Amino acid sequence: MKSYVHKVNYYETDKMGITHHSNYIRFMEEARIYFLEQIGWNFERLEAEGVGSPVISLTANYKKTTKFPDVINIEIYVEKLSAFKLTFGYIFKVGDDVVFTGTSSHCFLDTSGAPIMLQKKYPDMYAQFQEYLKASE
Repeated sequence: MKSYVHKVNYYETDKMGITHHSNYIRFMEEARIYFLEQIGWNFERLEAEGVGSPVISLTANYKKTTKFPDVINIEIYVEKLSAFKLTFGYIFKVGDDVVFTGTSSHCFLDTSGAPIMLQKKYPDMYAQFQEYLKASE
């Protein structure tokens, strides 16, 4: 799996010239979208299938500051997988320095808002997530 690359934009920094902490959550989403595109389940496909995947929890661990115009390499992996929940892990690096780690947990819902058991309804997608879970262990 290729890392997602984000170059810090000037507007993403605060008055001190440091990347504002709220942007890291957006960068996590960008990396997650990139991951899903790489495995063939982009948001357009998910929405066409009637699948929603809201964030149900997040962790954020800020290790070092980033600034404009740092280039952040974001490694994303499947940390946990169950019948109803998926947790991604993220490692942000600038060069060899880890600047941030985090997780985002998601469930899967149909258009009525009812939970989807991913393994039953979308076994191919579930198998792909399992593959990346094993690869990250």
